[in-house]
Amino acid sequence: MSRLNPEIKRRTLVVRIFPNPQSCLRLVRALAVEIHENWLEATRYLNMDHLREHKKENLRALAA
Repeated sequence: MSRLNPEIKRRTLVVRIFPNPQSCLRLVRALAVEIHENWLEATRYLNMDHLREHKKENLRALAA
């Protein structure tokens, strides 16, 4: 959230005057979606490659 508020302020200052409240809301929503998508792509709490390797090792051990 710390990045969202300053970014909203910066972009709304560029536009200055909105024709109606809905247009301002559309800008804020688009910005929130963009930041959310960036966060989803950048944040990984669990590396799935390690999990796959662990499963492969378990299957090899069971087969042997």
